[in-house]
Amino acid sequence: MLKKNETLYNMHAGIFTLPEAFARAPAVLAMGAELKSSFCLLETGQAQLFESNDDLEQPNVFRAYNDALQSACSTYAFSPNQIALDMHPDYLSTQIGIGLAERYESNTISVQHHHAHIAACLAEYAHPMHADPVLGIALDGLGFGADGTIWGGEFLLANYTGFTRLACFQPVAMPGGAQAIREPWRNTLAHLHACGWKSITNQFPNIDIMTFLHNKPLAVLETMLNKGLNSPTASSAGRLFDAVAACLDIHREMVNQEGQAAIALERIASQVIDKTTEAYPFNITACPDGLIQLQWQAMWQAILTDIDQGMDQSVIAARFHQTLITAVSELAMNLCQQHQIKRVVLSGGVFQNHLLRSGVERVLQRHGFKMMIAQQTPINDGGLPLGQAAIAAATCLSGAGHV
Repeated sequence: MLKKNETLYNMHAGIFTLPEAFARAPAVLAMGAELKSSFCLLETGQAQLFESNDDLEQPNVFRAYNDALQSACSTYAFSPNQIALDMHPDYLSTQIGIGLAERYESNTISVQHHHAHIAACLAEYAHPMHADPVLGIALDGLGFGADGTIWGGEFLLANYTGFTRLACFQPVAMPGGAQAIREPWRNTLAHLHACGWKSITNQFPNIDIMTFLHNKPLAVLETMLNKGLNSPTASSAGRLFDAVAACLDIHREMVNQEGQAAIALERIASQVIDKTTEAYPFNITACPDGLIQLQWQAMWQAILTDIDQGMDQSVIAARFHQTLITAVSELAMNLCQQHQIKRVVLSGGVFQNHLLRSGVERVLQRHGFKMMIAQQTPINDGGLPLGQAAIAAATCLSGAGHV
């Protein structure tokens, strides 16, 4: 199909040979997501991933992405039977894909964002199409959920053709919607609101973060949170990192690029994490709908207590990382035992955090689980279309319809 290491418009190209069963699948074009613009061509069991580090919302990237798509399809006489789209209807990649489906008279298939993260890793490892499901842990910023809400801290029982959402991070509001991505303090406010704002205010009236938040238009923000006005809830791991960073006055007011606050938080934590093994408390809670949640109220209470007592910023950051390592690992082991799972996939942009990824991997390996973590494909949204393509192909071969 395509030659390895060939590039188009400075987009990196990598080729992957999928398990033998995929050779019978029709040609698939997978469109990727919004961030880390990328796409994938899948034909005769070979998947070609074109990936960049830029976002489609930038006009020059949007043009380059379109040009690269057109050039790849033209150069290699590629005519897709299926076009795989992210579930988010407003993603530019989704809109481009719908247009291409009309042009090529192709079918479209919507693929859930975090399922695609897990499937991308399965495809890289050439995991057999009909093998037993894995536990996929996908931690990222935001992804459109199968229930219409925003996901981002997900534990999925998954294979190529489907998934069951077993557990997630506690959903917390994003006051101001997309504004909460750019202003980390909004996430701190939302998490503290979820802990009981009046109680928190009474217990910790004089710490720095409370003084900062009381200088914001709290009456308006509390009304938004209480009534759900422009405050969608999200089970986002990325927004939790932002909330803790802002609480510690790390990029509190504004970030200029994706993951900026989380990267700084990891850097500070790495200074002392070898000496800091104690996690903060947390709760694993079964909800009435059967979904299990990791809940953070006890952690926030302990973090604010440490701040109030003058604990060093780096120690709090390290303990927060230890908390996530412990919480994610403990829940993963519980789910694996319950569902008799031996393999665990870690994926999503939050797992670019070396402390978190290596910590979870170390714990789960020590307990005998087989770990699968992307090595050749980006663990963030750059690798997403490989998973989309694999899911679309497997779904077509199995006759399962839309995922």
